[in-house]
Amino acid sequence: MGTFRAYRTEEINGEFVNSIKNIDKSVLDSDEVVIKVAYSGINYKDYLSSRGNKGITRNYPHTPGVDVSGVVISDKTNLFNVGDEVVVMGNDLGMNHDGGFAEYISVPAAWVLAKIDKFTLQETMQIGTSGFTAALGIKKMLQSGLKPSDGAIVVSGATGGVGVWGVQMLSKLGFEVWAMTGKSEVIPMLEALGAKRVLSREEIMAPIEKPLLRPKWAGALDTVGGETLSSLLKQTSKSGSVATCGNVGGMELPITVLPFILNGINLLGINAADTPMEIRKEVWALLGDIAEPSKVTAFCKEIALEQVDEALNQMSKSGHIGRFTIKID
Repeated sequence: MGTFRAYRTEEINGEFVNSIKNIDKSVLDSDEVVIKVAYSGINYKDYLSSRGNKGITRNYPHTPGVDVSGVVISDKTNLFNVGDEVVVMGNDLGMNHDGGFAEYISVPAAWVLAKIDKFTLQETMQIGTSGFTAALGIKKMLQSGLKPSDGAIVVSGATGGVGVWGVQMLSKLGFEVWAMTGKSEVIPMLEALGAKRVLSREEIMAPIEKPLLRPKWAGALDTVGGETLSSLLKQTSKSGSVATCGNVGGMELPITVLPFILNGINLLGINAADTPMEIRKEVWALLGDIAEPSKVTAFCKEIALEQVDEALNQMSKSGHIGRFTIKID
């Protein structure tokens, strides 16, 4: 039957080791749909999985990779045809189910979504989980009633994968976007995406002891969490909305109930991995309307499977910007 290449994380004598292995194709018989991977993307969960984080991945050896675009090779359920271009994101892919850092994956049919015609397989992974997460947050913000005339929207962690797409898509919708970053060298790149202002972390942060401050913006897309999220909430206008998806700044939220009961702020949680399929289709339809991959090219770097180690190491450093996409030969 032959073999295929996969980037594998193994636990050896209590240490986690990563390397490219040849895997017997017989393992692909274990699930319903077999997909030849064209592209995958690197996300923070992949970094955690590759470092042995048991909160992400319980059992090793394991193949990370929480998102994939590719072509159907076979489908036991007959829901898809051989040759269909598809995308798989979230669910348990790359976490406790072997993921996209491989030439092939085998997954339940319920995880598979037909790729929309607007994007190529490459563009679909440039968007990936990061762009999908940003779009899901934007969808919730729009559903809460937020509109461009309400005021500025802050995007925290604006040079990360979710942040980059958030700046581009909110700008496309006509919002005045203020991008927060600690990397002054990327200010021109963020302005090219559509950011009207670029703010430092110090301009965002509010004293922990202050329960409320003067409103400065109508809402935010937060990718950081912790004190950053608290500060954003304290300075959001009445009936504003803040969507949040990250915890790199901490999992604790030092805040009182006052922003919620006095200003009626909406705190919108984003859980992209477990999004129901019908909502996934709606989010991809929204992406088709507002995502412009050509505008985020400067923030996307394409790599080969052999370069995954280096890319994961870069993700652990504060200087990393944008999104890595892996082209699988």
